[in-house]
Amino acid sequence: MTDQEPALAYDTRRISTKQAAELLGVKPETVYAYVSRGQLSSRRSTGGRGSTFDAKEVEALARRNRREPAESSPAAGKLSVRTRITLIDKDRYYFRGVDATELAARHSYEEVAEWLWTGVLRPGVTFTAPEASVAVARRAVDALPEHTGPTDRLRVAAIAAATADPLRFDLSEQAVLGTARTLIPTLVAALPIKGHDPRDGDSLAHRLWARLSGREADEASLRALDTALALLVDHDLAASTLAVRVAASARAHAYAAVSAGLGVLEGPLHGAASGLAHRMLLDVLDRGTAAPVVADELRAGRRVPGLGHRIYPGEDPRARVLFGLLEEVPRAAPALAAARDIVDTTARHAPLHANVDLALAVLTATSGMHASAGETIFAVARTAGWIAHVLEEYDEAPLRMRPSGHYVGARPPQPLPQPLPEQ
Repeated sequence: MTDQEPALAYDTRRISTKQAAELLGVKPETVYAYVSRGQLSSRRSTGGRGSTFDAKEVEALARRNRREPAESSPAAGKLSVRTRITLIDKDRYYFRGVDATELAARHSYEEVAEWLWTGVLRPGVTFTAPEASVAVARRAVDALPEHTGPTDRLRVAAIAAATADPLRFDLSEQAVLGTARTLIPTLVAALPIKGHDPRDGDSLAHRLWARLSGREADEASLRALDTALALLVDHDLAASTLAVRVAASARAHAYAAVSAGLGVLEGPLHGAASGLAHRMLLDVLDRGTAAPVVADELRAGRRVPGLGHRIYPGEDPRARVLFGLLEEVPRAAPALAAARDIVDTTARHAPLHANVDLALAVLTATSGMHASAGETIFAVARTAGWIAHVLEEYDEAPLRMRPSGHYVGARPPQPLPQPLPEQ
């Protein structure tokens, strides 16, 4: 017990709202705000007058509040979620305190995923999917229209795999880890084959390549794809990850939480951004110069895809690593030159650095993949990060991610609405 954390006066007895407010140093209304967000649980007092609270639970919240910045309190209006998974600091990011780019450069996607989930590095680990799970997922995906996008295919595969898992409601850590190790390869296996069907023992990157490209994979291209997956595995509380944590907060099972993340990922400002960069890159290659392509984007009032990042004022570290690997990929030189041309041309208007979406576009365009391939890579990679956040959220109080709405509509009481007259 430190001087900054004096012993608290209350024991395991139930305490009143007033006592809880005093202990927390807040107003009674704020105590109920904690309840609505799932950070405290309450019980009606004997006789039904007022609420009571578990003193130990209130003590724990008081200790957390003293350690956290004021902006993370319910009254501050800014959502802040404590996490031990990813730290982004200036132009670098870390997985459990370890430089993420170094991890991705030295270890496979599966090894990085295991580190993210457990804090243990398991050299040589590979993920395999049960035949029954793959069969159900493939049937569901094969029934979709031909024009179905990649994220929709993955979401359907995840839901189908859930139906084949009667133990999906077991939210214990080991059960969720087991789900993670089979769900990710199931998602990949459910996608249509475009090239040579790899063996079960091949890396996940090799198996994914066969779903994205009809070309034979060379070693440098496979390494670039595997590293891209590892680099993209997590990136703090991106929009899709927040959706996953909200689902996990409501104690949705892992399949459902991943499905929530896939739903958000489909937006053009998130997982689909690399597809826009891919199409722009092909346009530059076709015209032979970036100037008219960039001019078209600016004339239309659009931001040039693949450039800049709201978190990194300088260089996106993921792009730096991936571009370095692409230098070793056969046939990548034209696409790399086009990407540099885009950056240099746009610099006359705004000095923006290339981000990971442009690097992904170079990889997918060079490899003969469809423009949507980057979205698939992003989704498969991020599934491992989502599982890490699911595990972390299951250790928190349930339903804590329940913000209060700030109502700005008509003040009650309003008269009942009148029906429209019949036409």
